[in-house]
Amino acid sequence: MPTTAAWTFLFAALCLSGCAATGAGLGAGQNRSQLGLASYYAHRFDGRTTASGDEYDEGGMTAAHRTLPFGTRVRVTNLSNHRSVVVTINDRGPHLKGRIIDLSPRAARELGFLQRGTTRVRVQPLSK
Repeated sequence: MPTTAAWTFLFAALCLSGCAATGAGLGAGQNRSQLGLASYYAHRFDGRTTASGDEYDEGGMTAAHRTLPFGTRVRVTNLSNHRSVVVTINDRGPHLKGRIIDLSPRAARELGFLQRGTTRVRVQPLSK
């Protein structure tokens, strides 16, 4: 049976490893690409304040992501037509289950899925 010191060390190591991924830069799990479903913001959000404090501009090249730091630039590639765009994360979301990123309508148009509403994408964080 492990000693109290061993349990204390294990607990401290787990806590510190969890803290290592936080901060201003990209954490260990945040520089990998993700595959999943993308959608885009409804027009009614144009002009509202995003979670980062920016004013949302539907004509901008921006996106919402649940965990990537604000200001992170990501390459989003539509897997059905291989078009890609670079957007900046400035909001939190998407809030619908099964989606990994919400894009501005401009980005969705450039990726070719504005009429469909959703598409499968690859999201690749770019180095700062």
